[in-house]
Amino acid sequence: MKQLNAEMLVNACKDDSFDAGITIRADLEPLGGHGAPVKPATYAGGKFQTGKRWIDDTEGNQRSVDILVIDNEPSEANRLEAALLANRDELGLPDIVLDLSSESLPPHLPKELSIFQFPHRNADAYLRDSVMENGNQQVKFADTEIGKAIFSATEDHADALFAWCPQALSFGFWQSHLGKKGSQAKRARSWSSEIIGIEPAVDDIRILGVKGDPLNLNIDDKVSYDPNDPFGWTLVTSSKKTTSNQDEVSDTPTSNAPTNRRNTGKKQDSLSNIGHGQAPFGGNDAALAGVSFKAILQNATVSFASLRRVRVSNGSSAEARAVLVALGLVAHAAAFGNAFNLRSGADLRIKSQSWMWLGANDDEEIEPLGFDTAKSLFKECVERAKAVGLDVGDQWERNRISICPAPNLKSAIAKSWPSD
Repeated sequence: MKQLNAEMLVNACKDDSFDAGITIRADLEPLGGHGAPVKPATYAGGKFQTGKRWIDDTEGNQRSVDILVIDNEPSEANRLEAALLANRDELGLPDIVLDLSSESLPPHLPKELSIFQFPHRNADAYLRDSVMENGNQQVKFADTEIGKAIFSATEDHADALFAWCPQALSFGFWQSHLGKKGSQAKRARSWSSEIIGIEPAVDDIRILGVKGDPLNLNIDDKVSYDPNDPFGWTLVTSSKKTTSNQDEVSDTPTSNAPTNRRNTGKKQDSLSNIGHGQAPFGGNDAALAGVSFKAILQNATVSFASLRRVRVSNGSSAEARAVLVALGLVAHAAAFGNAFNLRSGADLRIKSQSWMWLGANDDEEIEPLGFDTAKSLFKECVERAKAVGLDVGDQWERNRISICPAPNLKSAIAKSWPSD
């Protein structure tokens, strides 16, 4: 069984190499055992992502089967980046952090955002709409030397991205928010991963039931409340007086609270909608339930052919590409090497896995990497890259800076989350 090392990765990533890449296939099982329900990701309109795949049956014949995507490629990339952020210090990775500590935000929102958390990585609007301290002045990040280099970088002029945001060269980006005359650089992902459920027992079942209430409060009762003050609601009583022409309804709060909701900003709704009483749920508005699958598979690939498009200026592109391969491998080992949780109702563990080296002539099984061995391989590749003059290692650890929201972004934050 082949053992991965830095020299193999460097040779595979050279311009004249015909090696194709690495694939990782894992057979997964729910925490509750084979056939236990697993909750796939839910998308707009309360839908699962469906599809079909060809698989080999027990007799070696191929057949098309129904699948549900439990975790798709963008979601998997986010999980890999979260794993890199969690191990940033141990791996010595660069970072750019948006400091939000001076903003008035509710407690559930973060006080800082790392470039590992930016939705579009180096091409994100948070990075564009930020400023950097320069003495006693704040300068637009895009006008700084670092910012100009990052925003103008492409896959074939990748020095700035390799120095400040190497994950973008593995997981992809599209620089589409700098205006018509700005960069429109794109980079397709070289690392791809997804988790699918094979042959779902059912692909659209809703959770039915009743949200209980020990006191069994009457959910037909109405309340008057201010949406910005959930503590100040009052119970409303309704009385109807029938005349020969119409029914007249008068609403009388049970306290001295104002009755003019149009002027006070108060609304009326049922007691259940402020969290009290039994609330039946079901039908098309109910949440999708977990699904039982015949099998659950994770497929991850890293493409050497894609990485051969990445170039740095000092002629050491193969060493840089090898670092990117190892970066993806260590992220995968950290995120998915042990039992993991995707979301509520989606706890999975590895039953078996197969790592394959797709060579120029033959495919060969390779030894799976745990986090410690993947980390050692990554650091070996970093040392190789450092030896040929690339900005890695100590330089990466120095490449950690803090930026702040620009005035326009501050205004957007304040409007979305007013302090009053």
